[in-house]
Amino acid sequence: MEPHQSLDALAREFAALPPSLGPVRVIGVDGHAGSGKSTFAGHLARALGGAPVLHLDDVATHEELFGWEERLRVQVLEPLAAGRAAHWAPYDWVARRFGAPRVLEPAPVLVVEGVGAGRRALRPHLARLLWMETPREESWGRGRNRDGRELSDFWDGWERAELAHFSNDPSRPYADALVRQSGTGYEWTSGAPAASGTSPTVTERHGLPQA
Repeated sequence: MEPHQSLDALAREFAALPPSLGPVRVIGVDGHAGSGKSTFAGHLARALGGAPVLHLDDVATHEELFGWEERLRVQVLEPLAAGRAAHWAPYDWVARRFGAPRVLEPAPVLVVEGVGAGRRALRPHLARLLWMETPREESWGRGRNRDGRELSDFWDGWERAELAHFSNDPSRPYADALVRQSGTGYEWTSGAPAASGTSPTVTERHGLPQA
């Protein structure tokens, strides 16, 4: 991926890509829990003119932290691939049940963010895969601080599940770009095979994102 001088330029490139799922260009944003995926995805969606964002936290459940692949396929991927609106129900992590159904139209670009957005079952449907290059322990520390002590047991289980997931189905080696947070915003370089630092790095000044 060539270097860009702004997130707007990156968005223009994404919008010009060939569709990857029916009429939709799907941009995956993956990384460890707490790495800043949601915030970056929001910035990218705005640069794309208000593109929809699908949060995989809304597809997962307490019982299926990573076992949501079939639900996503049936409710979202298959309808969009056929050029139809997707009808899906977000999971309520407090009530522990699925909420009211929502409609996801086949927009020109869809941003899918969450741990596992670059899993092998999704990669064939992605136009681009971005990986948030925040160290695992730093990301998890952010998440624990954000959620507080009352969710410490959940985080203990999550960390084990995430380790198992990425051990079996890594995303980073397949990323088209590695996105880093800096004091002035974001920096990105070409994907994991070129992560040695030889590719140019540019900065997009959107301010520090939230974890």
